[in-house]
Amino acid sequence: MKNERMRKKFKDHIYSGKALMLPVAPDALAAKIAEKLGFDAVFSAGYATSASAFAMPDRGVTDFGKSLERTRDIINAVNIPVFADADTGYGDLANVRRTVENYEAIGAAGIFIEDQVWPKRCGHMSGKQVEPTETLEEKIKAAVAARKSPDFLIMSRTDARTVYDLEEAIERSRRYKAAGADLIFIEAPRSFEEFETIHEAFPDTYMMANMIEGGLTPLTKTEELEKLGFNIIVYPTALTYAQAYTEKELLQTLLDEGTTASYQDKMITFGEFNEFIGLDDVNALDQKYAPENMLQFM
Repeated sequence: MKNERMRKKFKDHIYSGKALMLPVAPDALAAKIAEKLGFDAVFSAGYATSASAFAMPDRGVTDFGKSLERTRDIINAVNIPVFADADTGYGDLANVRRTVENYEAIGAAGIFIEDQVWPKRCGHMSGKQVEPTETLEEKIKAAVAARKSPDFLIMSRTDARTVYDLEEAIERSRRYKAAGADLIFIEAPRSFEEFETIHEAFPDTYMMANMIEGGLTPLTKTEELEKLGFNIIVYPTALTYAQAYTEKELLQTLLDEGTTASYQDKMITFGEFNEFIGLDDVNALDQKYAPENMLQFM
């Protein structure tokens, strides 16, 4: 089955130790473009979903249903693994179990669950609060128990670095790993030296780094992070920001000039786009099963 193949492919890549760049896809089209260009996997995450679905900031407005729906749409559009942001697990332990079961059922390669107080917010925004460490420990244990496939990966995320300090974030992550987390994510390190400190604390653990343009963490090249044991490198805002910038430019051109003619060299063409999204395949399916072709069998 596709779901199991994608999960195993993702897990094998992660456990190989080789760095994996994961662009966050705001929607299925963005995911398909990433696949076409050669990315090995994509991420479905709350910041991009909040922006693309609601035109709202990442402040807990994207609930379980919308997150699951967007992730399912992305999974259905591509044949590469899709990792998913599951926020806080969307409630108590019963809800965490439900979250795991549903994300596994739609074919996600895995999820992360975080220790923020709901309604959560982007890890690079101010004003966050975190739950007691025991809360996510229990959720991680419940998540691990709920999964059916051993290839479905569970990642812990802590936002304690910005609420307290790096030492607290590291200690929490040690406990989350002991609770059963396969992967570790400490959000918002402030410097390359902090990346080194995290690596020293988790020398044999697969970890994620989050590269937000204009965020608290310095943008660092993949090869440098790979040397420090960060083998999941996520770009959560790049496509969202690029889309917004391009759309703003195009619409301003339309307002100023009354036509999009001068902007065409920055667009994919009508024919290229239809080919890319599979119009020929849809037309071939129509031709194969159209009523006029079926008449010959009646």
